[in-house]
Amino acid sequence: MKKVTKVDAIKKVLEENNGIATLDMIYQRIGNYYPNARSSKNWEAGIRGVLYRELSNNNIFKKIGLGLYALKDYKEEQIEDVKKDNYRMHSFMEGICLEIGNFLKLKTFTADPNAKYNNIALSNIASLSDIPFFTYNEILDRAKRIDVLWFNEKGFQFPKRAIEIVDSIGTLESALKRTFQLIEFNLDFYILCKNEHKNKIEKEIKSEPYIRVKNRYKVRDYDYILDLYKNPIRAQDDDFFKVQQHF
Repeated sequence: MKKVTKVDAIKKVLEENNGIATLDMIYQRIGNYYPNARSSKNWEAGIRGVLYRELSNNNIFKKIGLGLYALKDYKEEQIEDVKKDNYRMHSFMEGICLEIGNFLKLKTFTADPNAKYNNIALSNIASLSDIPFFTYNEILDRAKRIDVLWFNEKGFQFPKRAIEIVDSIGTLESALKRTFQLIEFNLDFYILCKNEHKNKIEKEIKSEPYIRVKNRYKVRDYDYILDLYKNPIRAQDDDFFKVQQHF
């Protein structure tokens, strides 16, 4: 019987998840197919080495976005199709924001763990399953309904960015109210939306009570963020890839 290799095991992990997985999912599940996967001190680096080697060979695997790996024949979601469905677009943008937060080595949390991005549940992309206990329960109850939150990685975890996906103007008021609950903390607020809604949202931010901290609010359209996501090295000069300090 043919001996199972690490390449075979990685392929099995991807196959069991419809052809796609995060690196953490590969770490967690590879032992099901390659029992000695964790036998060495630097086993994670060893798995990455095998994966990256095969990516360079361009035969079995491919990398999608910033941190997703797929089988060569995996068909990604097409953005033009996603844009036709507000619900899918909402979770698609949440997935992208979680990926960018992970890329920046921040801890990431989402209010929609069961939603999917490229057939992966957002709970598998977010690095936090629960919101950190950083303040009063009343504020936490509101904050954990924010679409995506980024937290500092080391030390006590505090929010560093709140991101709301506003797919219709009818959801804007509740999105702004949720973010405003965190106004006493050292973070910035991003509202992501369709280009056609930008002016109306920016106008709302110039009204009370948001005008008092309007410099901490940024409005970006979907295409702007999608372009950053596709070009992460160039994008690192953009403010979306920088966690601002406000105090």
